[in-house]
Amino acid sequence: MSTTGSEPSESGAVVVRYWAAARAAAGVESDRVEVGSGTSLAQLLDDVRRLHRDRPKLPDVLGVCSVLVGDRPVGAADPAAVAVRPGDTIELLPPFAGG
Repeated sequence: MSTTGSEPSESGAVVVRYWAAARAAAGVESDRVEVGSGTSLAQLLDDVRRLHRDRPKLPDVLGVCSVLVGDRPVGAADPAAVAVRPGDTIELLPPFAGG
């Protein structure tokens, strides 16, 4: 893959933030996860599952989370088609009750 000066060509980290039940399931508030310039959201979520393989509830919680990549909601997009780039912040928001 060729890159221009405006596209990241190196690997780096993203910050994954867990909210509410996702935080409880992961056991942490956030993680820094290394990604490359061609990493998809699906690949990142697989990395998160592996990182927390000792947390059995996390995969189920991730399956119902809304996801923001930076300030962009992923919505119904295919996670394999959503790019994550070094420096991005990924917000994992499970359904909230109430209010």
